[in-house]
Amino acid sequence: MKRIKVHKAKILLIVVLLSGTLCVAKDEEKKLSITLDLTYRSKWITKGSEGYGSDPALYKTIDIDLWDTGFGLGVTHQEATNSGWVDKERLNYDLYYKNSLLDDTAYQTKYKIRWRYKNYPNRPRDSKNSQEWQGKFSFPKILPVKNLFPYYTVYYEYPVGSDYDNHDKTGWLHIFGLGYDLNIPELSNPLRLTADISYRDGLGGGTKDHDWSHATLSISTKFKLADNLSFVPAVYHQISMDDSTCEENSITYCHLSLKYKL
Repeated sequence: MKRIKVHKAKILLIVVLLSGTLCVAKDEEKKLSITLDLTYRSKWITKGSEGYGSDPALYKTIDIDLWDTGFGLGVTHQEATNSGWVDKERLNYDLYYKNSLLDDTAYQTKYKIRWRYKNYPNRPRDSKNSQEWQGKFSFPKILPVKNLFPYYTVYYEYPVGSDYDNHDKTGWLHIFGLGYDLNIPELSNPLRLTADISYRDGLGGGTKDHDWSHATLSISTKFKLADNLSFVPAVYHQISMDDSTCEENSITYCHLSLKYKL
């Protein structure tokens, strides 16, 4: 009974938030924006761990920006491109809000808060389904070097029910990073270079250490292919520092995304 009340409270909160965005949109006549995203990942690296071993993954996402209010919804279907991972096929349901603070100061803070429900359709509901909160924060003006910015990302994950099989997997992951946007005249968008380090604080339960788990370097950019179509390639290199997170000391992988905005 208690769990049912909790779920009802969450549903009510979502309804209230979305109702508020509808009212704002009606007053300001904003446009609903929908983005279709198809992403190939040469490896599915999830918080430093290899989700599908050495096999690639395919992500299909529908993202809905609610009338430029900062609120949005998303649904992602992810699966391995090779057989043998049926039990790890997943549907992600997202609700998020993004905005910025202190825009006219050196302490400008861009942020995005996201709640995600992770559903594994080929497994019993109480075996692995979980919820996750994510906060992403970047500070584009705080450093004296132009285009150089620090960022911080935090995850908190927990099972849907206290009696679920994954009840001991509750925990946090903290990511501390530095990014730089390199402008190249021949490119319409800058090359984004990032370097970050992650600290695992309970996420994964007893099988994972509470420790600095891995560092990641990346390079990415965006190419406009047509008015509403873009291609976003990214290359990542992970250096693992903790065997309980990843046994591979060094991993290089890529993401190739096609995005179409309706």
